[in-house]
Amino acid sequence: MTGGGEEVTTGRYPVLDVREASDVWSMLSLTVPGVEHRYETGPDRRRTAWMVHSDGSWARAVGRWTDPPTVHQGGPRRLWTELERTRNRLNTEGGLPVYGARVRIAPDGALTLSRGSWSVTVA
Repeated sequence: MTGGGEEVTTGRYPVLDVREASDVWSMLSLTVPGVEHRYETGPDRRRTAWMVHSDGSWARAVGRWTDPPTVHQGGPRRLWTELERTRNRLNTEGGLPVYGARVRIAPDGALTLSRGSWSVTVA
């Protein structure tokens, strides 16, 4: 993941270590399951985050401290875009629906979590 990517943009939010933000990680794990995360802090407060998925999707974001990052993405899905959608929901609504969600377990063992208009099924 060192190439330029199919899409290069400027992110809305500073680079985040998703694994250290349990609310964001929980929500993202349900909406885009199977994403692996890596995070590194380098010289001059430079932060880099990588996201990869087995379907070939990937994202790399690099930024200094609280500056908006440069984001490179490739593959069939835009993983950083999904992360920013989750962060925007958190900032707009003050919380994520994964917390306080109702759980329904189907006879086949599938879980459906729901809260308000949001729902996700985990098979």
